[in-house]
Parts: sequence; C-alpha cells; structure tokens
Amino acid sequence: MHIATRAPLPLSLFAALLAGKAVAGDLFVDRVDVPEVLTASRLKQSPAEVPGSMTVLDRDLIRASGARDIPELMRLVPGMMVGYLSGNQATVNYHGTNVTEARRLQVLVDGRSVYRPGLATVDWTDIPVAIEDIDRIEVFRGPNAVSYGANALMGVINILTRHPADSQGTRLKYTAGQDGISDWYASQGLRGESSDYRLSLSGQQDDGFDHDQFDRAYRDSRRLSRFNLVANHSLDLRHSVDWQLAAKEGTNQRPYSYRPIFGNVPNGSDNSDLTARDYAGSLRWTFDVNPEHSFYMQGYAEHWERLQDFRACEAQVAFSPQLAELWALDPKYVERLSESLPRIPPGTAKERALASQVLRQLRTGAARSSCGQVNQNIRETRYDLEMQDILSLADGVRLLTGMSYRHDQATSETYFDGTVNNEIWRLFSQLEWHLTPHWLLQGGAMLEDDQLSGSSASPRIALNYLITPRHSLRAVYSEAVRSPDMYENEVDWSYRVRNITPAAYGQNSAYYFARAHGPGDLDQERMRSREVGYNGQFDELSVDIKAYYDEIHGLISDPLKVSDFEPTNDNSIRFSGAETQLDWRASLRDRLRLTYAYVDYDATSRYDRRLTARNSGSAGWMRDWGHGWSSSVFYYGDDALNEYRFERVDLRMAKRIPLGRASLELAGVLQQRLDDEPLTWPENRYDSRHLLYFSAEVDF
Repeated sequence: MHIATRAPLPLSLFAALLAGKAVAGDLFVDRVDVPEVLTASRLKQSPAEVPGSMTVLDRDLIRASGARDIPELMRLVPGMMVGYLSGNQATVNYHGTNVTEARRLQVLVDGRSVYRPGLATVDWTDIPVAIEDIDRIEVFRGPNAVSYGANALMGVINILTRHPADSQGTRLKYTAGQDGISDWYASQGLRGESSDYRLSLSGQQDDGFDHDQFDRAYRDSRRLSRFNLVANHSLDLRHSVDWQLAAKEGTNQRPYSYRPIFGNVPNGSDNSDLTARDYAGSLRWTFDVNPEHSFYMQGYAEHWERLQDFRACEAQVAFSPQLAELWALDPKYVERLSESLPRIPPGTAKERALASQVLRQLRTGAARSSCGQVNQNIRETRYDLEMQDILSLADGVRLLTGMSYRHDQATSETYFDGTVNNEIWRLFSQLEWHLTPHWLLQGGAMLEDDQLSGSSASPRIALNYLITPRHSLRAVYSEAVRSPDMYENEVDWSYRVRNITPAAYGQNSAYYFARAHGPGDLDQERMRSREVGYNGQFDELSVDIKAYYDEIHGLISDPLKVSDFEPTNDNSIRFSGAETQLDWRASLRDRLRLTYAYVDYDATSRYDRRLTARNSGSAGWMRDWGHGWSSSVFYYGDDALNEYRFERVDLRMAKRIPLGRASLELAGVLQQRLDDEPLTWPENRYDSRHLLYFSAEVDF
C-alpha cells in the first residue's frame, strides 16, 4: 500500500506498457542497441533477460558524478546505504544491517574478489583501482550466492576496468580542493602486434572530517598510492590471455581511543595510525571453441597487510594473572569490579577471592601506570582458481557450469594468536532456457564446501515474460548464505604488550588481561528472497521496477569487541519494499537519471536497524552545452542513516579544450549539504556544509 504512492512516474510508464495497442506501437522501437550485462548469472544477457535487479554505472555517468571514491558512486544505486565510520572508513550496505560490520556484499574487480577473508570486510576507500580506470560498475541488487558463493548474500558489486585497447595514449590528471584533497593519476597505453597494455599510477589524499561533536580535531585523514598494470594478448581468433598486477600502499589515521579500565592513567599516544598495503595478480585464459561454446580458466592471488602499532598505557594491574583468571570466569564481573572499587561486588566464592587479590595488588602499587607497545597487525592472503564453461545445448538453451577452489589465510598475533586457514570448494551451474519467444526460464545452484563452516547450497529460479526482447516482467525466488568469517568464528583475541615501562609484575612483556575466543560453531546466515519486477528499454529511456520480500535468519549482529565478544546466530531481519530506477536520454545533449527506494524492515537487533533509510534516492541531470562545455547536477537523499538525515547536491562544470592532437579538460565540483547533521556518526562533522575541488586532465 506504500509502494503505489511512492513511484508514480515509473508505475505510469508500466501501466502504459500494458495498455494494449502500446505493445505494437512506438514504445517498442529497436533503433538503439541494448548493452549486455554479465554479473547477474555470469552469462551475457540483455537487461530484460536478467534474473533479478541490475544497476549499471557507465563511464559517462561515473565521470559526470564527479565522485572521487567508489562508495560515493554507490549513492547512485537504489537501496544502497552509504555511511562512514570515519573519513577513511566508508561502509556500503544494500538495504541495511549492522552499520559497523557491512560484510554482506561481494565486491569484485574484474572478477577478482576484494572481500578480505580474515576480517570479512571490504576496505572501500582502499580498493586498489583508480576511478579513472573504471569502464563500468555492474551492481546486482539482491542475493546472488548462486553465481558467486557465500558472502554474495545481499548483492554483488562488479567493478569492470577499461580494456587496455581502449586506453591508448597518455592521460594525466590532478585534483585539488578543500579538506586537503590532493589526487593524481597518470596512465600510459601501448599497443603491440597482438597485445595491448595499460600502466596506471595514481594517488589520493584528504583530511577526512574536520572535528568531532566536541569540536576537537579528528584524526581520520588518508594517503594512498596505487599501481596497476593490465595486459591483453590475442593469441589467435579463438584464444586470448589477460593478466593484471596491482599494488596499493597508504596510511589511514586512527585516533587513540583506548580508555583505561583502572585508575587515572594518561594516554600513551595521540594516535594508532594504520599502514595499509595490498598486492594482487591475476591471469585468465579464454578459449572460444566456436560461437556456441566458450571456456575460461582464471587464477589470482591477493595479499593484504594492515599494520597498526602504537603505544598504550594502563594500570599495572591490567597485567595481573589473577585479573586475567577472573576475566576468564566472567568478564561482566570484572566490569562490576572496576565500577565498585574499593568495594568487592557480590559473586561466587572464587570470583570474590580473586577480586580480593586484585584489590590487594591495587593497594600495594599495581595502580601505577605502565606503558608499552601494542599492535593490531593482520596479514591476509587468498589464492583462487576458477574454471567456467558456457555451452549452447540447443536453440534458445544455454548451460553454464564451473568450479573453483579458494584458499584463505589470516595471520595475526593479536586476533588469531598465529595463523588460521580455510579452504573453499565450489561447484556452480546456470541454465537459461527460452521456452517460447516470450517465456524465459532460468535456474541455477551453487554447491559450496567451506572447511570452517560446512557445506551449503544456494539455489535460484527465475521466470521472465518477454513482452518484446526489450521489455519483460520477472519473478525470482532465491536463497543465499553467508559463512561466518574467521574473525567471528575462529578469533583468539589477545593483546601482548612489549617493552613495558616500568616493568609490571617484574615483566617487560605481558598479556593484557582481557581475551576473547570465537565460539567455533557459528552457523551460516541464511536468506530467502522473493522478487517481482519489470525492466523496459525504450528508444531513449530505460526503466527498472522491483518489489521484494527478503528474510535473513541466523543473523550475526552484535558488534565484536575484545571486551564484549559474544557472536550468536540469534537474530533475524526482514526487508520488504520497492525500488525503481530511470535513465532517460532526453535529447542528444541531455540525460536524466532518477532512483528511489522504499525499505520497510523489522529486525530483532537494534544494531541492524541503524543503517537503513526507509526512503532514499537520487536525481541527476547531465548536459552537453556544446563548444566543449558540459555540466551535471545530482541530488542524493536518505531520510535516516543511523538516525541522521542526509541530503546533498553535487554540481560539476567542465570545459574541454582541444590542443592539437591532445585535449585538456578543466572541471570543478561543488558538493553542498542541504542538511546540517553529522554523517552517520555524531563525531563525523565538517566545518563547512560545502566542499569544492577542481581538476585538470590532459589526454594525448
């Protein structure tokens, strides 16, 4: 009853679509080629054939948005919730769930997952690809474990970079502006007899938010540099080889946020900054057997390093063996003890006996502070090998089959007390069957065996009614899982403090009393999704409408901290609502784009209610004024993200100047907040409601 009043324009178009004579009229001209997408089912399909909802952000839209980061581009995707833990920690979630643990989307760069295995997260502001290298981003809005396995629970974001054949010549760009913005990009494309190469170097820098809610300076700036080398080799008409190398290095500021448990102890440092290094390499061989049969094999390796070493101070009693034993018995009792000192709170006989010893230690000098070096370093590695075969069995029938093997490893003294490994085997298949010229049936399943969390199956079935090849109605049912990550299930979390000064209990190296252990038996999160929708490709207009009902059970919701580590599968959430997107090339010079999402939800955990806006959307107008001038204006709005409203208008103006065989583009972007609220969290605040930056780009 809410849906009908919230998307009047697309629904009126939908009504026109079904109005008898329109089927044979001018609505269904085929003068414009329809771009194919491949993220939904791994098969190249027209939007009308896709078994679900897709959003494609093309190269022109990405440039016109003026966005510097991939998370900001996600504001153009209906139902996508974009938030920030700090200036260098973006979170992206489809529909919602825990704001601090956005880990239910699979994110790919040219088929390579950038979803980190150990902490099961995506470092959105650290993805090792420059926005200038992106050709398009395909977003499948809904569960797609059937195509990409566990962790594609709520959607897939597939970042596809430009083919090196389309990146010939030299390209240089520099961007500078408020809040310390200083970005640079340089690429060189080369062409051989049967090969194409692109080398790109890039970097980003900004100061993050200006201050927190208490008007104090906020340590959340970032600095990063990236290297990408991409190559394509056409061996002959049927064989090709593609390979990539990528690296990223940078520093993200982190404030020193630890607060001592016992006594009045000074801070050990003013920061716990993080050094981030990423390395990746991939190799893919494609064999087009004939027009009806193709095969590929792809392998890649990735390595992530997050190094965070800082000086911390605490009362010496924090290294007490008796306090550690008391914590192991009942962490809540330690909290009550710290709050009631010098009185010993009620408890068991053993708890009170240990508390008496701790109190005696405090009275005899253990309340004095000691400082030492602590780290939260983690290194994660992934190896992945995948094979896929696509075969046309008959006219209108295609079968996709494949298998993959993945090895994940996470090493951390702090989080795992060593190394944790995981092996994942996958077997997947999709069948596309054109029953008649109007009816398309699709089905598929992913069978997955995860060493740490067991086996699972993720099926999907979809029925599309093709009114014409460019207009369809669809009904989709799918199931998906998310495997608990190493951090949730296998953690052995402890802090070893080195170079303690002055020595505590006669030791220069000791463990902090608080520890956390993963349960080891968490079950997989399980999702059931139902969707009906319409997709239409008119002459210059594309429309997609979706209504859905999603349920997730066994949800792992609670924030995970060493002082409060109790993950369970006790929670659930239900999402229902509608989404629509419209892209209209109104003239040769004008393009309009609208998105809207309405989400109704019911969650058992308050943490899962934070990052869901009931109403959200975007609107954009792109205009080519001629004589090298162009402009774009975008509006983004969410009625409540973590209880804070978000509204912003972005304006981009650009002028392209021919320089003989080269060209120069000068552009400026103004972001104007229409609200006066913090961004996602109360400490995320700017001095000004507007942000201005300029860029100069030359191609030759």
